[in-house]
Amino acid sequence: MEYEFPWPMSQGEWLAWSSALVTFLFGVFMFFAPATALRVLRLQPRPERPEAVAEARSTMAGFYLGLGLSCILLAQPLLYLALGLSWALTAFGRLVSILSDKASTLYNWISLIVEIALALGALLFAFGLIP
Repeated sequence: MEYEFPWPMSQGEWLAWSSALVTFLFGVFMFFAPATALRVLRLQPRPERPEAVAEARSTMAGFYLGLGLSCILLAQPLLYLALGLSWALTAFGRLVSILSDKASTLYNWISLIVEIALALGALLFAFGLIP
C-alpha cells in the first residue's frame, strides 16, 4: 500500500492546512517545552505539583498534536471540520471568560483573534465556502 502526502491544492485547502500546521506546532511547543508553554499561556504550576507540567505535556499537547497531525496527513474535510469547531469553541470559551470573568486583557483579545482566525481557516474550507 502506497501513501502519498496530500499537499494542499486550492486556496481553501491552504487555509485549512495552515490552521492544522499552527495547531500541530502549538502541540510540538507544548510537548517539548511544557513549562515555557505554560508561562506563555500565563499559567504557573506550583513547584510541589509537577503534575501540572505533565498535564500540559500530555493532555494539552496530545490533542494539539493528534488533531493537527491527523489533518495534515489525511486532509479530510471532516477532520478540518473537527479542527475548526475545536478552535471555534476555544474562542467562544475565551469570549465568555472575557465577558463574565473580567478578563478583558490585551493578551486575551489577541488570543481570541488568533483562535477565530484558526477556526475560520479550517471551517471555511470544511463548509466549502472557500474551495
